[in-house]
Amino acid sequence: MHAALLAVEAMAEHATELPVSPVVFGLTVFGGLVALLLVTYAFRSVGTRH
Repeated sequence: MHAALLAVEAMAEHATELPVSPVVFGLTVFGGLVALLLVTYAFRSVGTRH
């Protein structure tokens, strides 16, 4: 049981590392959300045309 807990703890430590810096990760996610907002804004009047 103790060995299994140590293995899970080692995997959890390794799995929480980001491949890039947190600032780059945040800016990338923010840019993606802004892009989705612009797509939504571009189609804002499609439903009222028909």
